[in-house]
Amino acid sequence: MRSLLKHFLRGLLVTGPVALTLFIVWTVFRTIDGWLKLPIPGAGFVITIVGITLVGFVASNLVARQVLGTFEDLLKRLPFVRLLYSSSKDLLGAFVGEQRRFDRPVIVTLYGDGGPKAIGFQTKDSLAEFGLPDHVAVYLPESYNFAGNLFVVPRSRVTPIDGESAQVMAFVVSGGVAKSDALPPG
Repeated sequence: MRSLLKHFLRGLLVTGPVALTLFIVWTVFRTIDGWLKLPIPGAGFVITIVGITLVGFVASNLVARQVLGTFEDLLKRLPFVRLLYSSSKDLLGAFVGEQRRFDRPVIVTLYGDGGPKAIGFQTKDSLAEFGLPDHVAVYLPESYNFAGNLFVVPRSRVTPIDGESAQVMAFVVSGGVAKSDALPPG
């Protein structure tokens, strides 16, 4: 009986992530297809990807950039829209823009005794504008979640990690179970 349970759990470890991934992809495809009222599964997703790429291509044009800049200025003048637009733009830019901010993985010593440490990403070198010139901003993503917390810590408690940001993020988000060559041994 124990052997059967062991095989079941091993099978669950193999099929669970595959099934969950396929379910999420299928749900995204069906949702986009439903919005666009397309009968061909996945066509809406392909059209969306092509559309976003075309917008990126057009936005590379100088005239289009000026038009988009004017539209962006308009959005920044509307109270609630300004907050929503600038927050989502900054968040997306932190991951995929030319000014990526999650590109400096660090280890933060949480207490002065050198005890517990946290892995995160340094997002700002100085907080002088808040009267804290010797502090930095460190974003600590949460495991198994797409949320996180921003900590303001003394620069002396931050140690850079020499490694790929994506690998470090995968390590943190997985709760430390993903393999990472970027982290120091021990």
